[in-house]
Amino acid sequence: MKQRAARSTVIRKYWMAASGLVMIGYLVLHMYGNLKMFAGKVTGTDVYAFDEYAEHLRTIGEPMLPYAGLLWVVRIVLLAAILVHMWAAFTLWARDRKATGGAKRYANQRAIQRSYASYTMRWGGVLILLFVIYHILNFTVVVIDTAPGATSPFVRVYNSFKNPAVLISYAVAMIAVGLHVRHGFWSAFATLGANTSPKTRAFWNTVAVLLALILVVGFLSGPVAIALDWIKL
Repeated sequence: MKQRAARSTVIRKYWMAASGLVMIGYLVLHMYGNLKMFAGKVTGTDVYAFDEYAEHLRTIGEPMLPYAGLLWVVRIVLLAAILVHMWAAFTLWARDRKATGGAKRYANQRAIQRSYASYTMRWGGVLILLFVIYHILNFTVVVIDTAPGATSPFVRVYNSFKNPAVLISYAVAMIAVGLHVRHGFWSAFATLGANTSPKTRAFWNTVAVLLALILVVGFLSGPVAIALDWIKL
């Protein structure tokens, strides 16, 4: 029974690591697209490079795929990764809580540090999930419209980030994403068996820190540049 439970826990950790890496891959691609904010208009046209990129995402694979077909495949894969990640995180937390009886005392400093990391990852994940829902309602389906009258994706993004409340909430969410990625990326490779020595642990830890910094700076650079008028319509 104990061996079966241990295998189940390991499998959940593998699913959590794999789904987390899928989401990180998506974040890198999404950040690349957001950097198109700095590209201005396509030479010789009135079309913003950001809008051209957004449209290109919808036409990839045509005519073999329908309009936005590949984009929907990516969205479905991403949604599956999010659901698997949430399921693994919750079931691992519930199992650990049951095993410890919900105890809040820890035997040593290392255990306290592990508990702190788990706590921040758990509640940081909840914050990120709430932000993702808001982000989709704001910029994808536009149920929450922070840029009334916007005529294109770039104009919607531009006008939205002129609102200090939108900018601040976005910044808080991106910092949460950075912290989550910093710990999660390292943990994923530990789960997958890459952290086999102090040297490799140090390497993956450094990669995790750099990746988190790149994502936070990459995602925040455009909105901050808009707020400071470094990017103009």
